[in-house]
Amino acid sequence: MMITLLVLTTLASLAVTSPVLPTQTWPPAFCNKLECPKYTTVKTTKDYEERQYDPAKWTSTTISGMSYDEASRTGFERLFNYISGSNKGQVKIPMTAPVLVKVEPGQGPFCKTNFTVSFFVPFADQTSPPEPSDPNVFTNPLTGMTAYVRYFKGFASDTDWTSNAEALSKSLDNATVSYNKDFYYTAGYNSPFQPTNRHNEVWYLKSD
Repeated sequence: MMITLLVLTTLASLAVTSPVLPTQTWPPAFCNKLECPKYTTVKTTKDYEERQYDPAKWTSTTISGMSYDEASRTGFERLFNYISGSNKGQVKIPMTAPVLVKVEPGQGPFCKTNFTVSFFVPFADQTSPPEPSDPNVFTNPLTGMTAYVRYFKGFASDTDWTSNAEALSKSLDNATVSYNKDFYYTAGYNSPFQPTNRHNEVWYLKSD
């Protein structure tokens, strides 16, 4: 009886003192059964999620312009050609998620923005991705990073991306979080032919 009470007391103590770690189901449902970069959820608030991403390679292309929609469309076409066989091995590469766009605004109101559009490299190709045939397409290794993520639903327009990035920035400022304000990322997880259950994200990266 005394041993049983001791065991129960010890378990109760552990339950109180042990940290509660976030649970993670992989892959997330919003990846739609496509391969997507691995991350750990660090914290969730009512306004955003904090994620720790593993280092990973992406295939990228950069477009300079004034329109997010036009730049992302051009970037997507270049990268889709790459995974369709426009590479040195002429191999077909599976589609992954998300379509990631790094948005680096120009320094003035009439300056062009740099949009770097990226596809995640499948896990099987992470060590040695097929070399692109298009000189405008390149392999882009991203180091491990902490991202503050806000998500929203529906078909995202240029205005939707901008307004959600502004809302995330305001939330981070209110939380006195340190983050890189020079750029942000957009992440789209759905085919344009998927009418419902669409998942969109904007990211700011934690600064050192």
